[in-house]
Amino acid sequence: MEKNANSEQHTHTISVLVENKFGVLSRVAGLFSGRGYNIHSLNVAPCEDPRFSRMTIDVNEHGEKLDQVIKQLSKLINVVEVIDFRSQPTVYREIVLIRVLFGGKKQEILELCNIFGAKVLDATRESLTIEISGGEFRLKRFLNLMQDYDVQMITRSGKIAVTKPTA
Repeated sequence: MEKNANSEQHTHTISVLVENKFGVLSRVAGLFSGRGYNIHSLNVAPCEDPRFSRMTIDVNEHGEKLDQVIKQLSKLINVVEVIDFRSQPTVYREIVLIRVLFGGKKQEILELCNIFGAKVLDATRESLTIEISGGEFRLKRFLNLMQDYDVQMITRSGKIAVTKPTA
């Protein structure tokens, strides 16, 4: 279980392998909204077989509600597989892009980027566009430190995950 970046609530990650067809995302999202379940983040992209897409859904639900979500997802048409990451060793990552005006503090920002392994993707005379990837707590620490600067925009990919091999 991982802590939500802005509260003490825990989020849980589910991977859903679906047929890569029109309307599947809408049906999955409809399942959540129709039952009042809250999605913390959602990431969808084609996977190793282009006939399928993998959805990584981070939810704020727990216990019986989470079990119910998983059961209902498994019953949807076009859903091939649902993986509940609660009981499996898993690698999680997220990508964050940040645009910041540096206002004379460019060197300080670059030092933070160096410490956290963030990359400067673009620079103008007044701003930097920074990319950082990693786990939830590392990103939270970096974003907290960036609050001391003039952050113009933050965009996040949402969590992606893969189970660790057993051998």
